[in-house]
Amino acid sequence: MAGLLQVVLLLVALAVVYRPLGDHMARVYSDEKHWRVEAFLYRIVRVEPKTGQHWKTYASAVLGFSAVSVIFLFLLQRLQSLLPLDLGRGPVPTGIAFNTAISFVTNTNWQSYVPEAVMGHTVQMAGLTVQNFLSAAVGMAVAMGLVRGFARSGADRIGNFWVDLVRGTVRILVPLAFVSAIVLVGLGVVMSLKSGVDVVNPDGSQSTIALAPAASQEAIKQLGTNGGGVFNANSAHPFENPGAWSNLVEIFLILLIPVCLTRTFGTLVGNRRQGYVLLSVMGVLWSAMLAVIWWAEAHQHGTAALLAGGGLEGKEQRFGIAGSALFANSTTGTSTGAVNAMHDSFSGLGGGGALLNMLFGEMTPGGVGSGLYSILIMAMIAMFLAGLMVGRTPEYLGKKLGKREVTCAAIAMLAMPTVVLLGAGAALLLPGTAAALNNPGAHGLSEVLYAYASAGNNNGSAFAGITVTSDWFQTSLGLCMLFGRFVPILAVLCLAGSLAEQRKVPQTAGTLPTTGPLFATMLGGTVVLVAALTFVPALALGPIAEALA
Repeated sequence: MAGLLQVVLLLVALAVVYRPLGDHMARVYSDEKHWRVEAFLYRIVRVEPKTGQHWKTYASAVLGFSAVSVIFLFLLQRLQSLLPLDLGRGPVPTGIAFNTAISFVTNTNWQSYVPEAVMGHTVQMAGLTVQNFLSAAVGMAVAMGLVRGFARSGADRIGNFWVDLVRGTVRILVPLAFVSAIVLVGLGVVMSLKSGVDVVNPDGSQSTIALAPAASQEAIKQLGTNGGGVFNANSAHPFENPGAWSNLVEIFLILLIPVCLTRTFGTLVGNRRQGYVLLSVMGVLWSAMLAVIWWAEAHQHGTAALLAGGGLEGKEQRFGIAGSALFANSTTGTSTGAVNAMHDSFSGLGGGGALLNMLFGEMTPGGVGSGLYSILIMAMIAMFLAGLMVGRTPEYLGKKLGKREVTCAAIAMLAMPTVVLLGAGAALLLPGTAAALNNPGAHGLSEVLYAYASAGNNNGSAFAGITVTSDWFQTSLGLCMLFGRFVPILAVLCLAGSLAEQRKVPQTAGTLPTTGPLFATMLGGTVVLVAALTFVPALALGPIAEALA
């Protein structure tokens, strides 16, 4: 009952904020006026905010900004010993710095290091936390570019990346993160610039418990679907997530913007029912996977699990099975990657459910911005399949889906499976991979597949039963993050430009309605079908085999 009450409270809270926040974000991205602080930033970087950009210019700005961000974050880590509040931790090793810079800029936040032993406070705040804001703002900007592609007719501009980036940060992420950080401090999340506190253990020995400015970073970590922890235990650490209420608040923050962006989409395209259809598909898949993970963890068959009343290994008692399953489902259904339990300790079916959430393409409801443009891609694929069945040129929201549009959608859809399967396959062929695994057999394969699914989907969570500190894993996972992030972004922006150039076609008797249960069923079925056709062979050798065993 306590678990069901948490789910009800979460859904009620999301329902309350859905309309006001969704409409606010629509106003933010369509407002023709600029705040003074925004105008000041535009003057500094010599940007003309009133000038729209062709999709190629918009894409160049995204890639250029991200490249500079990677270089800056890499150098910040390598020069850590010269910075204040370095806590004597020295420069971050080159391989880790490279992987971490890519990870945080791509909104993946994969961590192959112990944060409280490697990163000083300055790198955490000025480097990692800043990228938590900016990478999330980039995702929202790309999503808005695609939305404008649908909303505009006969135009060759999809907006201005620099305006979208600044507004997403200044008007949406910063205010929400500020309020959320205060709430988290009130719930007991630590906020300190000290390196740690010395304590005396029960046996008389002394140790130091690390401290950090956790609340401010925890807020944007969840709100921006980032996921990188200030402490190695991530959101299972009592300084990041002290109890049941903070756990529920953090899950709410994870889902907040991705859910409300469906309202923003409906408002900007002039038909809010379009957003409701996307939300319904996200909600059904999210609920189904929650039921699978929750049931699997509550009904494990091992001796210890039967005596404990459920699979409690790797879970915090203050959260229990319900709070752990709810968090795991939400963090893998988005591109967050934060964890409040050890996913490696989940059952074959429960861990497989978390893995499948990512293999859906993380659109249930997906990351900040990336969830919206990912499910719109799948909506166009669904319309294309429907067009094949009836022998008619498909259209979506009044825009014809021709060769160029379908090609862009296909590239965006196939980028993630390509990097996941190639990366995992190559890793399994290497002789050194066996030594990096803590488990043999099906579970070991699941650990490798999960790692590359997490990197390719820009999620960042891990089974944690695999050691990924070798040069191969640092490099290959870094490349998976890059291709998994920017190949779909380029395809989405090309698609946005192509759609914006088209003039809207009127609906006819042969137009398939996209605001009813039929299209919602088609869209949900397409998401499941694409994932099944792509990943069932790999899943059969990993989590499915483990569950059946």
